[in-house]
Amino acid sequence: MAQGLQLSQRLTQSLILAPQLQQSLALLQAPTLELKALVEQELQQNPVLEESASTETDLQERKDGDGDSAPEAPDLSEPPADLAFDPATEKPSDAPVDDFQAEFEKLAQLDQEWRDHFAQTNVPMRVSAEEEEKRQFMFDSLVAGTSLQQMLLEQVRESSLPEELWPVAELVIGNIDDYGYLKATVEELAVSTGLPPETIQQVVAAIQAFEPPGVGTRDLQECLMRQLERAGQQESLEYRIVRDYMEALGKRRIPEISRGTGSDLDAVQEALERIARLEPRPGRAFLPDNDQYVLPEVFVTRVGDDFTVTTNNEHIPHLRISNTYKDLMSQGNNSSEVRNYIREKIRAGKFLIKSLHQRQQTILNIAREIVNRQREFMDKGVAFLKPLTMVQVAEVVGVHETTVSRAVSGKYMDTPQGIFEMKYFFTAGIQTASGDGLSNTSVKDMIADIFKKEDQTKPLSDQEVVKMLQEKGIVIARRTVAKYRTELNILPSNLRKIY
Repeated sequence: MAQGLQLSQRLTQSLILAPQLQQSLALLQAPTLELKALVEQELQQNPVLEESASTETDLQERKDGDGDSAPEAPDLSEPPADLAFDPATEKPSDAPVDDFQAEFEKLAQLDQEWRDHFAQTNVPMRVSAEEEEKRQFMFDSLVAGTSLQQMLLEQVRESSLPEELWPVAELVIGNIDDYGYLKATVEELAVSTGLPPETIQQVVAAIQAFEPPGVGTRDLQECLMRQLERAGQQESLEYRIVRDYMEALGKRRIPEISRGTGSDLDAVQEALERIARLEPRPGRAFLPDNDQYVLPEVFVTRVGDDFTVTTNNEHIPHLRISNTYKDLMSQGNNSSEVRNYIREKIRAGKFLIKSLHQRQQTILNIAREIVNRQREFMDKGVAFLKPLTMVQVAEVVGVHETTVSRAVSGKYMDTPQGIFEMKYFFTAGIQTASGDGLSNTSVKDMIADIFKKEDQTKPLSDQEVVKMLQEKGIVIARRTVAKYRTELNILPSNLRKIY
């Protein structure tokens, strides 16, 4: 059989997301701060789009207030009809210029509707110039801290270590992780540098004398021993426990430690308390600040006996089609190429405005349904959180559950109980004896409270917690309690006991 290249045709079906749909999904999933970046990028790429200033919105709001009654806000249950753009009905590129007049009138009407909508929805969110100045001052005051590696390198230059060993010290410091532990052995460093192990050990010993105490050690036992040696406690009971009974210490086998050291239980217990005050991660204080500054997408406020849900439109860019390009299209001396270019950009701009509108409305509808189903949580707190799935919300809102997942991803809700991620309200449930549902989060919170109130000399077992929950009408398996206890970082009963 001869081998060679040949062409063949094959008809297949595949699902491909159009670029506009991908853009719409990206806008829906992006939190507010990322959304601003996406819109700013689109503003740079699309010349017909422009962002209207907030002062223009305020002027328009005052202008509307001069009449007998404020104009009715546009219906946001569905996107405005004039936002729809059907390529099949699009005029040919060589159509008369006057045919654009009707489309420009629709764009002007859309611009007016959006100004009216934002003017009404943004009133509660408007902040004074003084508050904005304070917030900007806070962000400008944030500074980056010194890392653990930088601090160690500074101590190398100030130490008595010979200057010819500074490069070796830099290599050793480069192998220290963020928690302060040396992740390479002396032998490995000796092979990579070509220096004798004794020289490497000399440098490691010098670094272990740096601040913070315990830095540059290889494991937890060595870390605790170096801290005790730095404090001059080489002859103490806690030093003997760390040196000789580290495994028993980790499993809190206090009677075994007592027999091995010849000390009574009270003395061992006091020594363990002093050991617990040592720092198991010397580099913890130099870890980067992982605190995230979140901007709530939704605000839930109490108005009488009801709750009002509003979206954060203050930080959503207000877009419109530039009047400059509208005037340019009205000129009859433009070539068909120019008209086609502007027409395409107008189409993209209209779709972006439509996507922003749909994003805000989808998030608002989902938030309203969450509040409607979690009213007891809004009133009383976490213990009254109800089971809720994305499918339940999707059926009411009229979207697919994947849309709900995208809409709540990375979004936060400001409620009377505090700021929570919107995903927090979606949790599986446990059936109570009364037939009501109770969320897993509420059960976990109850278990944490039970362990917090236990007698530490007689810690509760998982089975005892099961019986206590059954008395409250909550039927739950022992393995479920063990699972929640592990997620709460609570040790088993035999390791929590204090003698």
